[in-house]
Amino acid sequence: MAADDRLTRSEDPEDELARRLREAHRRVRALPAPAETRQRLARRLLVICDLSKRDVEHAAARLESFLIRLDVLIFDTESAGNIAEGD
Repeated sequence: MAADDRLTRSEDPEDELARRLREAHRRVRALPAPAETRQRLARRLLVICDLSKRDVEHAAARLESFLIRLDVLIFDTESAGNIAEGD
């Protein structure tokens, strides 16, 4: 089954978390950084995904922190002006 990429936000916290995790994975894959950096970030996302199975609220908080750090990493790169948003 294909992932549900609804454009509208959901009222269900689990659906919203799943949407945000998919978007975070897309952003990490598109990050203009060394492969080791992308792999490290992908592993952190997998930990958050695993946590979401047990505690949605805690996973959402960890994801928010991860996204803030990812934004800092993206805007601190030399080619930050050349990064396209989304797929």
